Amino acid sequence: MARDEAGGGNTPQHESKHPEEWSEDLEGDRLAGQNVGPEAGRPGDEGLTAGDIPELREKLTGFRKDELDRIPIVPEGQTLRQGASYLDLGDAGGSEFTATGEMTAGSDQRLVDKQAVDYEMWNRLTGR
Repeated sequence: MARDEAGGGNTPQHESKHPEEWSEDLEGDRLAGQNVGPEAGRPGDEGLTAGDIPELREKLTGFRKDELDRIPIVPEGQTLRQGASYLDLGDAGGSEFTATGEMTAGSDQRLVDKQAVDYEMWNRLTGR
């Protein structure tokens, strides 16, 4: 990653560092696995909450409506942040997992990003 002009954050390297005839072999897909662009998003920026989804309201009976409204669900098709922890509330076992760079939220998933909720809420959701 290269520093942006203001020196604040990182930006992806779009320029090629190798001669054109060798770039495909040497670089491949140099942006693969990087979470850049609007699909990466920030947890809770848009979309539904657990309180908006009837099946989750029925499943999470130990949570009040205002608590469910504070649990953002990752929108379908959104790229998951590499290395971030997620919980699939749509899964019967409520499986927690760590995302890899190529993963996106599926239509049958009800994913919660660990960074989108406070630690007490996360612990309740995971049964800790």
